[in-house]
Amino acid sequence: MNDEIDPQAITARARRFQPIWLIPIIAALIAGYLGYKALSAQGPTISLSFRTADGLKAGQTKIRHKAVDLGTVDSIRLSDDLSHVVVRVRMQREATAQLTDKARFWVVRPRLNAGNISGLDTLVSGAYIEMDPGAPDATAAAPRRDFQGLDEPPAVRSDEPGTSFTLTANRVGGLTSGSPVLYRDITVGEVLGWEMAPNGESFTVSIFVRRPYDGFVHPATHFWNASGLALDLGANGVQLHIDSLQALLSGAVAFDTAVEERSSAASAQGASFHLYASQTSANEGGYTKRLPFLTRFEGSVRGLAIGAPVEIYGIQVGSVTGVKLVFDPSGTQTYVEVRYDIQPERILSLTELAHEPPLETARNLVRHGLRAQLHTANYLTGQLFVGLDFLPNPPPQEVSTLDDGTILLPGNAGGLDSLAATMTALSAQVAQIPFAQIGADLQTTLHEAAVLVAHLDAGSAPALKRLPAIADNLQTALARAASLVQSADTAYGVDSQTRRDLDRLVVQVSDSARSVRLLADYLTQHPEALIQGRSAKATEK
Repeated sequence: MNDEIDPQAITARARRFQPIWLIPIIAALIAGYLGYKALSAQGPTISLSFRTADGLKAGQTKIRHKAVDLGTVDSIRLSDDLSHVVVRVRMQREATAQLTDKARFWVVRPRLNAGNISGLDTLVSGAYIEMDPGAPDATAAAPRRDFQGLDEPPAVRSDEPGTSFTLTANRVGGLTSGSPVLYRDITVGEVLGWEMAPNGESFTVSIFVRRPYDGFVHPATHFWNASGLALDLGANGVQLHIDSLQALLSGAVAFDTAVEERSSAASAQGASFHLYASQTSANEGGYTKRLPFLTRFEGSVRGLAIGAPVEIYGIQVGSVTGVKLVFDPSGTQTYVEVRYDIQPERILSLTELAHEPPLETARNLVRHGLRAQLHTANYLTGQLFVGLDFLPNPPPQEVSTLDDGTILLPGNAGGLDSLAATMTALSAQVAQIPFAQIGADLQTTLHEAAVLVAHLDAGSAPALKRLPAIADNLQTALARAASLVQSADTAYGVDSQTRRDLDRLVVQVSDSARSVRLLADYLTQHPEALIQGRSAKATEK
């Protein structure tokens, strides 16, 4: 038995396995592990349709949600009809549960919208596709692999708490997707979008109000279109209202609730409201009771527009709802029908309104002189409004109702028409005054007066000429009285009664002489004073 070991066999056996061979083995194991890990991490492939592939690159553009990568664009191609692009994306396995019909995708790139700027970070990192998986509690969600990408980012993300509401409006003005929703000048939500009704007469506006501000929306809440800049040159004068800069650029929706209604329960998801054109009309919408009235005017109603106020004692109690011309070819029954709604809750409580029927109230007021008149509210714009005025002693008129229940209230010309009618009547009365006859009579009277003055002047001339002589005689008598006084002093003494009497006589004669002299001077200058007397100016002198 040969127990010796063959050295060549040992060498051959050693050559069969070398340590260097461990390197490719380890590399293969690592590659297999990485391949397995990559395959295990891969999710399904989805297809996204976009209007354009601007900013997208195959192998580079990522799918993200809250800044976390969920997939990578695999390929980009045009659709068969060349109307859009089809982007194939390899998603990761952890995103598989979110690929439902509730998910939304859009491209994030720099955007300049009315009122805000977004996507500025993509100037450095490049565009990417954002994913919104939908509400986390969506029980009716179904798996999906083909999606229609959004052209614009959604205004509200699915994970943002809040409530959506629906508004109905006749006009949307400057509202767009992303327009703010304001509550007391604070942005509390956004406009999601709007749709036109099939008949083209109204719009449905969807809005979202964030929590906790959605608790301020109650069934009696009023929404209005806050366009940012409102300039009103109507019957209430010139009014300018400016909201925030964002509302000025993109429009806005504002809402508020009356104090007495804020204790009610908050409105539920999807509740519907009316969108008023302005805050003024929204405030008027709080009055639930409206009484239709109609007044017929035979004069011009230029400047009276729908929406013009109806006032009593300067307080608005309603607004004009219609202006219509009723034309009769014969010209005997042509007038203008002005319809307006009275909101009695502005001045009376519901309890007081239930006390007496509106028709009887109107009849009582008309018996006391109530009439509808047109007044000029703004002379700059010529705007008119309807005033309910109590006239003194107006002709009696009756109050009736039309077939639709509208109360026919009597009217009276007012405003410029009333002024024009008064001026016309006044001019007619003035035209009846005989100015020519009055002028002729006045001329005759003046001529006769001149003749009379001439006669008086001629007749009084001799008397006037004698007045200076009379004054001289009085002066001579005064001198003699003075001599007599001196003689009395010698005979009777200074303190005698005779001396005192003579002193009084001298004074009276002196005053008489001076008065005669002044009378002569005045009559020489003003002989007409014999008839007319002294003028006030001469009396003051």
